[in-house]
Parts: sequence; structure tokens; C-alpha cells
Amino acid sequence: MATLGLERDLVDRTAYDHAVTRMREARILLPTFAELADPERIPAAIARRLAGADPDAADPLNLFRVHWWNDATRRTRAACPEHVVLPRALTGIDAPVIVVLGNRFPMIHAHKVLAAYACLAPRVVTGQFDPVRHRAVWPSTGNYCRGGVAISRIMGCRGVAVLPEGMSAERFRWLERWVAEPGDVIRTPGVESNVKEIYDRCALLARDPANVVLNQFSEFGNHLAHRLCTGEALARVFERARAAHPDWNLAAFVSATGSAGTLGAGDLLKERYGCRIVAAEALECPTMLENGYGEHNIQGIGDKHIPLIHNVMNTDVVAAISDRATDALGVVFDAPEGRAWLAAHRDVPQEVIAHLSDFGLSSICNVLAAIKAAKALGLGPHDAIVTVATDGADMYGSERDKARTKFFPRGVDGGAAADAFDRHILGAGIEHVLVAGEADRRRIFNLGYFTWVEQQGVAIADFDARRGQAFWRSLCELLPAWDEMIREFNGRTGVAPG
Repeated sequence: MATLGLERDLVDRTAYDHAVTRMREARILLPTFAELADPERIPAAIARRLAGADPDAADPLNLFRVHWWNDATRRTRAACPEHVVLPRALTGIDAPVIVVLGNRFPMIHAHKVLAAYACLAPRVVTGQFDPVRHRAVWPSTGNYCRGGVAISRIMGCRGVAVLPEGMSAERFRWLERWVAEPGDVIRTPGVESNVKEIYDRCALLARDPANVVLNQFSEFGNHLAHRLCTGEALARVFERARAAHPDWNLAAFVSATGSAGTLGAGDLLKERYGCRIVAAEALECPTMLENGYGEHNIQGIGDKHIPLIHNVMNTDVVAAISDRATDALGVVFDAPEGRAWLAAHRDVPQEVIAHLSDFGLSSICNVLAAIKAAKALGLGPHDAIVTVATDGADMYGSERDKARTKFFPRGVDGGAAADAFDRHILGAGIEHVLVAGEADRRRIFNLGYFTWVEQQGVAIADFDARRGQAFWRSLCELLPAWDEMIREFNGRTGVAPG
């Protein structure tokens, strides 16, 4: 189970001592997960020093910004995680859609940096990762490997990014600036849905004992950090909204599958509010819906498999979204002509339009999945839906250029914007939506066997244990244990908060 990130005891004293020495010399202090879930717990001395730290620099202080509470400058903490409530004018549905903004995270402008920290920090404080002799290998379809490289660098470790060659040019440009050597960016064949090719390359890299693969799809630290940190942030946002609208209830939480880490927040929200958990995937590769295959461009969703950390048996709805919709709407939301049409013909408020720059491709996917789920579940004006914008539009300029050529050869004008809006938002129906029953959940769960047991060598007992909710609840004991180990580790480094 150590290979799944579930270790809670010291494994290698030498590796641990090397990490203590490295971080003492570099003056690196590690935040606890409790602090990232509630930044009010961050020591005041750290908070004062953060004011002068560049959120885009390789500064160890930025570890204390790996949470949802940064404001738009990412230098100051907001009173509530920043979000936007999408009205019927934009969504075409009565149910309010609350979108929490992930591009407030430091260094990579995306929430995957939280997942990266959640995978590496426990490995360090349990002596499973030695910064002197190990390289951290980050398999990803884009943002997680960027987060991994950033976290590695500011924790005094060497990070290696493994991602498909078809990902956006902006991702590769960012990586080129952050890796130690050009060879630390490894491009695998294919695009977003070619996850097995990433796994195959990582299997080759893992033959070298100097490489430690931190697989977001199977590292339970990813699930746990989102369950606690993202779940608590979304709960705070909903409580803020409900204070203004006391008749609202939290009806659903929506997230694209990706590694299924973010979906972990749904476990906390469902336990607290009784909401449904909606998992979105690409229509061009309908893995959960149809055991399907194919290629797509909703960057941020790796598929053709079921992540090991996906709590399938707690998932209520599956919705498939076409990349034709996300690509086309990405152009409309960015173009001045598209925004002008939304304001003039849909009466979308300017404060909402201004936030469209905060929506990347998978963010738009989440919004569309919320619309489809609302229709399938018959949600009304008192039924709030919470979702996340995992990253912003700035990561997809090159992809919008391709989409303009493909979908808007004559340019984006009012007519083109209207057509895209009518087709992809107002026209979003209940097709390709599954309200899952017990048999549906079992089928999706069983599909994971072929990846994890047959291909990746997970023990069948460990695989099957994930069927019951008692397993997922028992995982929550790890975070307090890791926090205690983080505090002890910090004590050994002697790095004071001030």
C-alpha cells in the first residue's frame, strides 16, 4: 500500500535525514493539511512574510499559498474563496451554478498544485522520498505535472514531467522555464486521452530506483487533500451563498473526472449536505458511460480508464461533454465580439463576463456538465450546484487559435456567438447523462480492474476494498497522522515560522 501513498510510518531513516538536512539548509517549512484547509491557522509570522513573496516565484513561502483562499492577485488571502455565481442568462437553467476559481493558486494558476503537494509531502515526511538521490516523476495530462515540477523545485527536489505531446503549447513553455534540465520534460505519444502511454513510460522510468513515480491517478493523498481542503473551501463558498439566499440547498457537486482527485471534495459535501456527486467526462471518449475510447481536447481529463482514487460507488451521475462545445465556447467567451453578444442579447452581467477569463477548457466542461445534470435531475431555482474552474483561459491561447480556424473560419461575430450559445448551452440536454444506479456503479467500478490489477499490479484485495464507503472514511485518519509527522519534521529542521 506504500506505493499508493498510504504510508503513515517512517520507512527509511536515511532518506528522512537527508530531507531534514536539505530543507534545513534551504529554510523550507512545510504547511500542514489543516493549515491549507483553513489558512487562518497559518502562523501570523508566515502570513506577514507572504505579503512580499512573488506568487509566481520558486519561493518556499508559496507552499503556504497552496490553497483556495488566495485573491485575484494571489498575494493576499480572501475572506472567502473567490467564485462566481452563474445566472440563468448564461446557463439557461434556473438552478444557480457556483463556480470556484482555481487560477488563484500560486505558480501554475491551477489547483493541481494542491494535489502535487499532497502526493510529495507525505512521501518526504515518511522517508519514502530522498531529495538527495531521488527524482520525482509526475505523470499528467498537463496541470498536475506543472504543479509537481513547481512543488519539487521549491521543496529542494528534482521534478520530471511526463505528459502527452499533444497538450497545449502554453504548458510546455511553462515547463521549459521551471525544470532543471530540458530532458526533465518527457513527451509521450497522443493527446489528452492517451493515459496508458504515460503509464508505460513511467513503468520504464521506474526501473531506475532513483525515480519515484507520483501517480495522481492512484495516490490517495490526491483524494484526501481535495476531500479536506477543496471540500472545506467549497462548503465555505456555499455557506456564503446561502447566507444571501437562505432558501438555497446544495443539490449537486460537479467535477470532471481527470485523476478523480477533485471529485474527492464531493465525498465531504455529500456527507455534510446530502448533495449528488456528478462526474463529467468527454463525449469523444465515453469511458464511464460506454466503456468507450477515443481522442478529445478537453485538456484536464485523462481517460480510457477509471482512476484508482475515484470513489465510484459514491458517484451519482455521469455526464459526457463534447470537446466541440468546450473548444467553441472557449473562443466565444474570450472574443470581444462574443462577450459583447452575451451582454447585449443575453443580459449577462459584466461582472460575470469578466470572470469568463477564469475558465479553461475543463472549467467550461464542468459548467456544461452542471447544466446537463440540472436538467436530468429536474433542479430548480433553490437547488444550487457547486463546481470548480480548474484553471483559466490563459493556458489555452494556442488551442483557441486552432478552434477559431476549425469552428469560426469567418471570424467571431454576433451571429457566430449566438449559434455557439444556442447549440452548446441552450441546446445542452439530457442525452449522454446517466443517473447511476447500483448496477451502473458496479460496472464502472469493475472497469478499473483491467488498468489497476492486470496492468499496474495492484493487489486484488486492495482494489476490492475500495467498494465500501468504510474504506474511504478510514482514509481520513491519514491526514491528522501526516500533519503530526509534518510538525515533527519541521521541528527537526529547526526552521521557525518567523
